[in-house]
Order: sequence, then C-alpha cells, then structure tokens
Amino acid sequence: MNTSFPAPNTKQRGDAAEQRALRHLLDHGLSLVTCNYRTPGRGGGEIDLIVREPDGTLVFVEVRARARDDFGGAGASISATKRRRIVFAAKHFLRNCRACPPCRFDVVLFQADSLTWIKAAFEE
Repeated sequence: MNTSFPAPNTKQRGDAAEQRALRHLLDHGLSLVTCNYRTPGRGGGEIDLIVREPDGTLVFVEVRARARDDFGGAGASISATKRRRIVFAAKHFLRNCRACPPCRFDVVLFQADSLTWIKAAFEE
C-alpha cells in the first residue's frame, strides 16, 4: 500500500507561501484587509495580500516563492507587466475608499526556506 501523498501543485505551493507571508506580516503588527483581491474582467490585476500598518498605511503585497535560484529566483519573477497589473488592481481597490490612505507596494519572497520582506519594493 502506497501511503505517500502527491506533491503539492503550483497553486497549493502558492497558497502555502501566501499563508506563511500573512503570518509573518501579522506577527509584525500589520492587520489583514483582504486576500487575493482581483479586478473584474480579463487582463486585470490581482493582489495577493492587502494589509494595514498600525499607522494606517495600506500595503499591497506580492508574494513570490521559488525553490531554486534559476533565472534570478523569486524576486526576478516580478516583471514590469506584473507590477503594472498590481498597481492597476491597487487603484481599482482604492476607488472604494472614502479617503485615500498612504500606500506602498511590498514584496515577500521565499527562496528555498528563506523569507525576505521588502518594504516599498516598487512604486506606482
């Protein structure tokens, strides 16, 4: 009888990385606003995590995980197109805010078992 479990697929690994990132951010005093925010329609954007700093700053977080350093690793996988889509989704999200709070774009990278949190990783 084979009791081994199938290896997790890409979505499962991504979901696990987002959960680890969220726990890390919560442990550092941020609070969750929402997960996996998506704009409607094709070609829109998606934000893995939206969290809030204690000072009110709204933080849009992209989470990337890579098992190896091939092709630049996790950080290099965030292309200019991906950044544009994240900014697009952030602007869409902010349309529902009465007053626009201070905002920034962070990245949480997992390379093998290492977590790196880059605050203000890119700007709009």
